[in-house]
Amino acid sequence: MSSIVTQIMRGMITAAACVWATSGLALGPGERIEDFRLSDHQGQSHHLYYFGDAPALVIMVQGNACPEVREDVPRFRALRDAYARRGVEFFMLNANAGDGREAIAREANELGIDVPILMDQTQLIGESLGLTRTGEVLVIDPRTWTLAYRGAVDAAAAGDALNALLDGSVVAGTRTEASGCPVKFIARESAHGAVSYADTIAPMLLENCVSCHRPGGIGPWAMTDYNMVRGFAPMIREVLRTQRMPPWHADPAHGQFSNDRSLSADQTRTLVHWIEAGAPRGEGDDPLVAGVAPQPLWGPLGEPDLVIDIPPTEVPATGVVDYQYKYVTNPLDHDVWVRASQILPGDRAALHHVITRFGMLETEGPRKGRISRRGAGGLSGYVPGWVARDLPDGTGTFLPAGATIEFQMHYTTNGRPTVDESRIGIYFHDEPPEHRIQSMILANGRIRIPPHAPAHKESAERSFDTDVLVYSLLPHAHYRGKASEFRAVYPDGSEELLLSVPNYDFNWQTTYELAEPKRLPAGTKIVHTTWWDNSARNPANPDPDREVPWGQQSWDEMLFGAITYRELTPAEREAFVAATD
Repeated sequence: MSSIVTQIMRGMITAAACVWATSGLALGPGERIEDFRLSDHQGQSHHLYYFGDAPALVIMVQGNACPEVREDVPRFRALRDAYARRGVEFFMLNANAGDGREAIAREANELGIDVPILMDQTQLIGESLGLTRTGEVLVIDPRTWTLAYRGAVDAAAAGDALNALLDGSVVAGTRTEASGCPVKFIARESAHGAVSYADTIAPMLLENCVSCHRPGGIGPWAMTDYNMVRGFAPMIREVLRTQRMPPWHADPAHGQFSNDRSLSADQTRTLVHWIEAGAPRGEGDDPLVAGVAPQPLWGPLGEPDLVIDIPPTEVPATGVVDYQYKYVTNPLDHDVWVRASQILPGDRAALHHVITRFGMLETEGPRKGRISRRGAGGLSGYVPGWVARDLPDGTGTFLPAGATIEFQMHYTTNGRPTVDESRIGIYFHDEPPEHRIQSMILANGRIRIPPHAPAHKESAERSFDTDVLVYSLLPHAHYRGKASEFRAVYPDGSEELLLSVPNYDFNWQTTYELAEPKRLPAGTKIVHTTWWDNSARNPANPDPDREVPWGQQSWDEMLFGAITYRELTPAEREAFVAATD
């Protein structure tokens, strides 16, 4: 890195540190509020700057078991009732250490709180706002993302600020004193600079970030040393506050997953505090220098037993590329059991996804020349960020000799022409596994998403006719995808939420792999539900005026889910039934 670039980066960090050093002070009227994303006590995700077209936002600081908050809830509700119908958005925010989601939900139910309570589990948002007491109300001007009022919920100045914002007037900004209980913070700002880069920050990055942010990885920059991290520190802080990184979108309250890429609240807090302290280098060697190496060609699985070239595709610089279907005959002269497979993209910038199936070709009818749905199997596909892994222990995919392999290729143009020459690597079992892996697809091709609908909901459902062991869940939607879930409805009528994705991101098509396989009895119904945001507030929405149908291209939509599972053996079924009796 040149000395000039290094000096610029140091200047950025120094300037940022001067601003962030005041994070323990309460923001006053006229000061800017930085963007953030938080989940609420019901598991829904909320992004502050999403509400940029609202005339005003009002946030009240909530805390459990605080007498003043209990007294202020009816006043806050009255304020909401007076202004929500005019487009003002209302929230509460809990940044209290020790106030967990279940306890917050109980308190909300007891007090009849019917607005989202944003849960600031890292306390980073509360720190940046300078919260000190519950019961305080913040009135925000989305035109400038500045505070228009701060103080008591029942003060006349709160209504004056809202009236001025609704009238489009210039808001002078006022502040009053709010009574309430102290907001309890875990970490104090004086300790932020004591975090060790060598012992804490770099090992955290190696464990959680470097798999993508490495030479040859899918990250837009590589964490090769301290200077690179220090230079991008302001960006790291921003994407952590808005939950754009790490790319993990499952609600932690429902299920545990072996491929969980998220940081804990403590890790997030530590990393952001280190950045806000100026990203000090400190003592010790730089673990990133020795620990970051270019990604091996085929990743951790190593060289495949069989490599098949997918016929190349010319991708233009601009325009729309229809789905491409490529066909290759399995070159093996004998059947094999597959333990793993992976797509090696030819051009990651152009290749959006690959879906791989194999079987016999249809010889007549509307699907002539396509893989028959009867007896078809599947190999691994590709989406950005996907990491190849072995199939679950004791399972495999049977690939017959001479089968036709179909590759559904989806490309997006990016301003330059290219030729994609992708490949698939296949890994064999030495001996046939005990179990055949299977997939259940849940899809609804009849979806119709109304224009301007902010949270349109549709579902698809299927049932298992035998006892199964579920390994993974995949939700899929397009640009308007907002949230998604998989819910099990058991034969006795009880329900369990297996996976909730409240912050669905089209850019990351994640397969959620269960940390422990889930046993489901015969007769269990799976309901897969997706919500879409077809409003103008959705920055990814290509056309909010359009009624959106099912379609393969990204400007249309899909309700598509996939579950990988295996059937239980008779002995396992008997043991399962005995255990549940």
